[in-house]
Amino acid sequence: MAARTLIRSLLVGVISLLCASCLPLSHAVEEPDGYRVDRYDDEVPETLKGAIRVTAVDAAKLQSEQGALIVDVIPEHIRPDALPAEQLWFPVDHVGIAGALWLPDVGYGMLSDTTEDYFINHLVTATQANLDHPVIFYCRSDCWMSWNAAKRALGLGYTQIYWFADGIEDWQFEDLDTEVLTPAPGARH
Repeated sequence: MAARTLIRSLLVGVISLLCASCLPLSHAVEEPDGYRVDRYDDEVPETLKGAIRVTAVDAAKLQSEQGALIVDVIPEHIRPDALPAEQLWFPVDHVGIAGALWLPDVGYGMLSDTTEDYFINHLVTATQANLDHPVIFYCRSDCWMSWNAAKRALGLGYTQIYWFADGIEDWQFEDLDTEVLTPAPGARH
């Protein structure tokens, strides 16, 4: 009887080990076919087809050595519509990568025509319409907005697109230069 119990325990242990090895260790996020249109602050895929994923150190090197344009796509804090007119409201300073072009709201999955024109016009102007100019897109860590904006630039024909997926948090972790950014001028809504 003791031998049978021991064998049963061993079999259960072996089966448990085999089943555990069949389970994925982490859930890999796959690239969607289109743009991400919801849950923007969520785990992102490892890749963006057509773009190169970079770290803060890579982005800093591309900026200093190749003159890469760095584009911040974090949305702007705007006064809430429901806030009473007499209520004081102070927007929070937006700290970003020093020298970056801040194009708020262009990382959403669906853009109005005005916002899309804002994105295209600033991108074309900043790169002097050179589709081979290196461009780096970032927002925050685990933020789909930079992924969407980089994908949108690829769709416009840009060939050297870099996706800085770990965003401003990685830049600050590496203690690289930051500054308070002002949104690029023009209508975007």
